[in-house]
Amino acid sequence: MVITVTGGAGFIGSNFIFHMMKKYPDYRIICLDKLTYAGNLSTLDAVKDNKNFRFVKADICDREAVYKLFEEEKPDILVNFAAESHVDRSIENPDVFLQTNIMGTAVLADACRKYGIKRYHQVSTDEVYGDLPLDRPDLLFTEKTPIHASSPYSSSKAAADLLVLAYNRTYQLPVTVSRCSNNYGPYQFPEKLIPLMIANALNDKPLPVYGEGINVRDWLYVEDHCTAVDLVIHKGRVGEVYNIGGHNEMRNIDIVKLICKELGKSESLIKYVEDRKGHDMRYAIDPTKIHDELGWLPETKFEDGIKKTIGWYLENKTWWETIISGEYRSYYNKMYGSKC
Repeated sequence: MVITVTGGAGFIGSNFIFHMMKKYPDYRIICLDKLTYAGNLSTLDAVKDNKNFRFVKADICDREAVYKLFEEEKPDILVNFAAESHVDRSIENPDVFLQTNIMGTAVLADACRKYGIKRYHQVSTDEVYGDLPLDRPDLLFTEKTPIHASSPYSSSKAAADLLVLAYNRTYQLPVTVSRCSNNYGPYQFPEKLIPLMIANALNDKPLPVYGEGINVRDWLYVEDHCTAVDLVIHKGRVGEVYNIGGHNEMRNIDIVKLICKELGKSESLIKYVEDRKGHDMRYAIDPTKIHDELGWLPETKFEDGIKKTIGWYLENKTWWETIISGEYRSYYNKMYGSKC
């Protein structure tokens, strides 16, 4: 089996590669990644010398490069993790999100049509559903929840989902789509909430929290997500969407306070900043479908996963300190510098 993983040098993509190479040592795994600011080749050091692994630096929008890879490797499955994914950046510069998340998906789908594929899997997000009210804990996103995206990021992902599903109906391309809740765990780029708070707290720097910090997210440990995607690409029904949720709803401010407690840092580091434009209030996924059809349930409780995550960042300071000393620093100063 040959599997191409796009965006495999990023957070979830790299964890998926580790999962697949450990579980299926006979599979050939091809990682295609543009290596933007969020892609880090050193993340893949543990597998780079494996005979069944190949890294290709390319942009999924580059049709010639993508087609060349398909001609060379003839993948059986393509899993598309490649995406611009940070909401704040999408508000600052929507264009790159439209290019990568929509046009890049179109190039990949066309390549799968042209060269044949057993499965094209599109990794998406619960953010395509918009948000839920804080005072209705009974409401959850299901696969039948109407798409109601709030940001340029989530709109671009919703468009990609619809495009992939249209390729299934129009061209009979064998596709599946998964929509996950907020992931956390090792190798997450430190612009996202949890690694940002860990890194700042360790350096005794302000912990910027949007608004009152009451926004709720459903947190999914990245290894549980990888297990779910593995099941979908092997056993999921073609043309179907599967929601992947963690059953771990937490307010942003409570997560930040928990990180302070785990690291022995004062909550005085917390600084409330002007709220994000169009900030969704609550995400919550109902994963009944993937459980009933494929037997998947999240295994990691948040209190366990956050301890493992904090431990990883403590043990791998070189990895994230190298990142925050580079291009990310200027972006961080632009977004939060004057607010803290």
